[in-house]
Parts: sequence; C-alpha cells; structure tokens
Amino acid sequence: MTYVIISIGLPLTLVAIYSLYSQVQNNNVAPIFIINLLISDIIQFCYMIIKVTEPVDLKIYRIFFYIYCFGLVTSVGFMVCIALERYLIIAWPLWYRFRRTIKISLVVCVVVWTLPLVYVLVLHFWNDHRVTNTITPVFLLVPFPLLIFFLGGTLKSLSAAISVSSDEKRRIVGMLVLVVLIYTLLFLPTTIMYLRAETTDKYEFSMLFAILLRLSPLADLILYVFMRKGAIDKLLASLCCCRMNSDDKSRSSV
Repeated sequence: MTYVIISIGLPLTLVAIYSLYSQVQNNNVAPIFIINLLISDIIQFCYMIIKVTEPVDLKIYRIFFYIYCFGLVTSVGFMVCIALERYLIIAWPLWYRFRRTIKISLVVCVVVWTLPLVYVLVLHFWNDHRVTNTITPVFLLVPFPLLIFFLGGTLKSLSAAISVSSDEKRRIVGMLVLVVLIYTLLFLPTTIMYLRAETTDKYEFSMLFAILLRLSPLADLILYVFMRKGAIDKLLASLCCCRMNSDDKSRSSV
C-alpha cells in the first residue's frame, strides 16, 4: 500500500505544485495555501520512502518519524487555512478582496509552519506514552469544529454572495465539503484512537489508522483539481442539476 501511495502520489504532487506555482506568479494568491499543503505532503512522502527502506539505524527512523509528524500536523493546519479562505470569499467578499495579498498569505503560512514545531518538540523531549495520547488529540481535534463552522457559515451566506459567480460558488462549496470529508475519514479516526488509549495497543487498529493517514496526500490532490476550472465545473453543475430535478419531482408528486 505504501509503495502504491508513493509511486502515484509523489509525481502527481510535484506536478500539481509546479502548476499552482505558475498561477501565483500571475498575482493569484488563492493557490498559496494549497501549495503549502502539497509541500507538507512531500514531507510525508519522504517519511514513507524511509519507512519502506527499513533503515537499520533507529535514530534515522526516529528523526524521519518526527519529520512525518511535523508534516502531518502542518497539513491539517493548511486544510483549516483553505477552509477559512473559502469561507471569507463567500461570507466576507469585500473584506477578503482588499485583504488578500501575497504578503498576508505568506505571514499566515509562516505561522502554520511554526506551530507544528511545538508538537514535535514536545514529542521529542517528553517521549512518553501518556504525553503523546494527550497532545496528539489536541492538535488533531481542534481543527474539526473550525472546519464545520466554515462549512456551515459558507452554506448560510451562499445566497447573499452576489458578487461570486455560480460556478465559483459550486467550486467553493465542493472544496469545503471535500476538506471536511478528508479530515473526517482520514484524520478523525486516529484522533479517536488516541482519545481511547486502550485501542492503541491493538496492532490491527494501529495499522488501519496509519494507512488512512498515509492516504491523505492522495486525497489532497483532489483539492488541486477543484482549483482548476473547466471539467470540475461541469461535474458540479451536473450534480446540482440532478439535485434540482429530484427536488422538482418530489414537489410535483406532493
């Protein structure tokens, strides 16, 4: 499974970063958070490569494990930033239009890259099972209510966002739903595992949750697809049309 994830995800992630970077050079700040998210995925791929090579030196493995934890927590942080940015476009379009600059986005990126260092340093200097089971849920569970709030706030403010086109609205909602799904399906089970410390001793559960976390870089590539206009707009439009047709049929039957 890890070989498949690396062979598919690593080259596609590098291509996605290059494509999005060309958009930033054209003064488009929207892809900055997704670029940083994909860079954090590259860090996770580096750990996976070391994992499958099975290094003899335990120190090397531990160093890359800390690097993996750093990349994992950072990716969660940038998922929150992506959701926040999408929320501001819909709920506060005028404020976002005048505040979204490359400088502010870079400052936010520096903060997001810095905070996971606290988590890694705690793991390193307090390498204790109880400490790990305490701080890991904190860093992984805090983003969940934020993601739910951004999704709910976006759906609530959707009709009032007159300045945003219908295609852009569908793309924003689709991206927010995808971020919540990625977190819920891939990150939340691991958080529950750490909250219920007794399950961490079960090898089957640990391996299952490890595989889910390793699938997150592949899932993040779908966010890149939502940044690309064209085919995804047609897909979302067709889904919305199907939903409207089903609603019309149900109303007519009533």
